[in-house]
Formats: sequence, structure tokens, C-alpha cells
Amino acid sequence: MDHSELRALLELIGMLFTDPRTGVLIALLLAAAVSDYRSFRIPNWLTVGGLVFGTVYNILEPPVHGAGWMFPASGIATGFGLMFPFYLMRAVGAGDVKLLAMAGAFLGWNDTLYALLFSFVVGGVAALAFAAYHGLMRRLLDNTRMLLCYLTLSAIGGQRPTVQLAPSQSAGKLAFGVSIAAATIGEVVARQLGFI
Repeated sequence: MDHSELRALLELIGMLFTDPRTGVLIALLLAAAVSDYRSFRIPNWLTVGGLVFGTVYNILEPPVHGAGWMFPASGIATGFGLMFPFYLMRAVGAGDVKLLAMAGAFLGWNDTLYALLFSFVVGGVAALAFAAYHGLMRRLLDNTRMLLCYLTLSAIGGQRPTVQLAPSQSAGKLAFGVSIAAATIGEVVARQLGFI
């Protein structure tokens, strides 16, 4: 990579932080990640405030010509709708659901879907690294196998899955908001650089 290519790359990344849409989103995601890491909580003022800002900004300055209110609304619905079942299964917290819905207000439905998929990949890698570091890999794999079997049997039987592990069976707790933040920022950067 020569000097001009490096300069162009830095300019593309710099545009992310100077654009109010992506700059505010990145700042909110970083604040949510720090809060979730420290306390396993994401404040409502952060998610609701970000959702309002993202919605209003994208209505006033639509990223796609003629998108109007549908752009942020579709992103909010995608983030909330796809994360809520995981909240019902107690796999994620309410703050995680609200965080992805907030990001959806900035991203629209398509990029929110990518951010969610990337979040699960980042979260899975983080869970494996955490379990390996703490010597809990066997417990993590056993819990995953049990969860998949239970969900399959619940689906076959037509019942609503309700899975609750005893604290002694858990392989640990991770702040999934950190994974959402890292994955969403990664998605925004990858889109800016033309990888998506």
C-alpha cells in the first residue's frame, strides 16, 4: 500500500466520524459497550436518546432518496424484532434488544440485519475465548448441546421454549452489548470501505 492509498483509506475512515449519522452512532455504541462491560447494563437514556436522534436525523436527511420515515422505522423493527425472541429465551438482556433497535434507527433494515449477524459471530467468538481462557469449554459445549436439543424438542412439540440454567451450570456471563457495538462499528466501517 503506497502513500496515496493509505491517505485515501484514512480519509474514508475519517468521513465516518465527521458524518453526524455515523459519528453519533459510533459514539453511542462505544458508550453502550463501556457501560455494559462495567455493569452489565445499558442505560435507557442512551438507547432511547440514540433512537430518537437516529430517527429524526434520517427523516430530515435521508441516506436514500425518498426513504423518509421508512428507513429508520424498518431498521428499528428489524433490530427489535429479531432480537426480542432471544430476550424471551433469556439469551440476551433488554438493553441488548434496545441497543440493536437504536442502531437500526441509524442503519435501516439491511445494515441492521448485517449488524445482527456480525454480532452473533463476534459474541460466539468472545464466548469461546472466554470459556477457553477460564477452562470452561466443556461446560459451554454441554450447555450448547442441551439448549439445541431442548429448542428442537420444544419446536417439534409446539411449545414455547423456556430455558433457564442454574447458576452452577453456567459457563459465565458476557456483556453482549460489547459484541453488538464491535460488530455494528465493524459493519459500518466495512460498508464505508466497500467490503459489503
